[in-house]
This record gives sequence, C-alpha cells and structure tokens, in this order.
Amino acid sequence: MIEHRWQLWLLGWAAAALLLGGLYLVQRRTRDATAVDAGWAGSLVLIAALVATFGPGELEHRLLILALAGLENLRIASLVRGRLGKGEDTRYQELRRRWQERGREQPTFAIFYQAQALVAAMLAIPFVLIAFNRDDGLAPIEWIGAGLWLLAAPLEAVADRQLRSFKADESNKGRTMREGLWRYSRHPNYFFQWLTWVAYALIALAAPWGFIGLVAPAFILYLILFVTGVKPAEEQALKSRGDDFRRYQSETSVFIPWFPRSSTA
Repeated sequence: MIEHRWQLWLLGWAAAALLLGGLYLVQRRTRDATAVDAGWAGSLVLIAALVATFGPGELEHRLLILALAGLENLRIASLVRGRLGKGEDTRYQELRRRWQERGREQPTFAIFYQAQALVAAMLAIPFVLIAFNRDDGLAPIEWIGAGLWLLAAPLEAVADRQLRSFKADESNKGRTMREGLWRYSRHPNYFFQWLTWVAYALIALAAPWGFIGLVAPAFILYLILFVTGVKPAEEQALKSRGDDFRRYQSETSVFIPWFPRSSTA
C-alpha cells in the first residue's frame, strides 16, 4: 500500500503519461490523433485501477470508485475506439493544419498528448482521496454520489447513442439533432458526463480532505464549456449546418436540459 496521497497521485500521473506517450508515437505513424480521446478515458481507468490497488483505505471505498470510474471511462474509450480508422476527427484536423502552418506540428502534438495526461491526473484527484477513506462502510454522502452516478451515466450513454443513430442515417446529413434528450439540451452528453464528476466529488467528501475533490467537477465544467467541448463543437456546427444550427441555438438550452423555446428566427 502507498501511504501518502501525493505519491499515489504521482503514480497515476506517470501511468497516464506513459499511456499517452505511447499513443503520441502511434499518431506520428498514422497521422491521426483521434485515439487521444480514447487514451484520455483509458488513462482514467488506469488511474482508478491503480488507486484501488495501492490505496490504503477500506476496500469498499476503493472498489466503489474503481467500479464507477472504470465503467464510465471504459464506455467512453470504447465509443471513441469505434471511430478509429474512419479518418481523423475534424477537431484534430484543424489543430494539425494550424500547427503545420506554424512549423511545429509534432512538437505541439507531443505537448498536447502530455497535457491530456496531466488533465486526467488532475481530474483523478477525487479517486486518490477516496482511496484513503479508512472508515468502515459507505457514508450517506457516498450513497448519494453513487445514486447520482447511476442516474447520470446511463443518460449520458443514451444521449451518445441517440446522436450516433442520428448521424448514421444519411438522410440527416446537414441537419441538426433535435430529438430525445437533444430536444432539451444542445449538449446533453456533456451535461450528464459532468454530473458523473459531481458524483465522484460527492463520494470523495466522505474521505479526509475530501473537499479538495470538488476541483474535479469545477475543472471539467470549465473544459467542457470553454475549451474542448461546447465551444469547438458549436463552431464546427455553425460551419457545417449554418442557419439550421442557429435556429437550434435560439430554441434549445446550451447545457442544462430545459424545455425548448420558440424560435425568434
């Protein structure tokens, strides 16, 4: 067992860095960075497994975070894996173009991959804290967190499945998804994914220093809204779907699911 939180956190970071470093080398050969998303999710599974194995806390707490974080991020990694071999994700095509123009494509991709490893390690702070919970049995706040996860994770999967089915229908090309959960939020998958991180933070609150785990949902909310999620997704949607997506923006909540508004267009 590892008896210091920072040592366990560093171990998780190192494991994530090795995994993402290997995927960077694959990217150099294939010229396709899409797998970085699967690597990011896979690194979270790896960190969860490491903290569950080497954390000194009681087994039930370690198994709880391993089960929840492992299942959620294995699903995400599997979802991304299904996109491999079908051409590079448009987000990474655009980044590659920009970095090629500046003459530093591969050095910047190397930094980018390692930044993903650091982000995974930062988000895994609640996992480490939970692994140091030495109390017998699960506290009420842990049951609440697990209940929230049981609500959010399946709804995130439903949102992903609805969008995947919509895109698979050729007749929907150039149209915006407005059905199912996507009627109430422009990004329901991101919203419910964020709620899973709130769930991990709630579970961490039962552990010593658990309040530090609140950094994870705050951090991923910032990333989703302003960096890797909503902002680039909507910029791409406006380029590809134009007025149809603008109407969708005027009618539908950007993040938190809510009843659609009448379009003013």
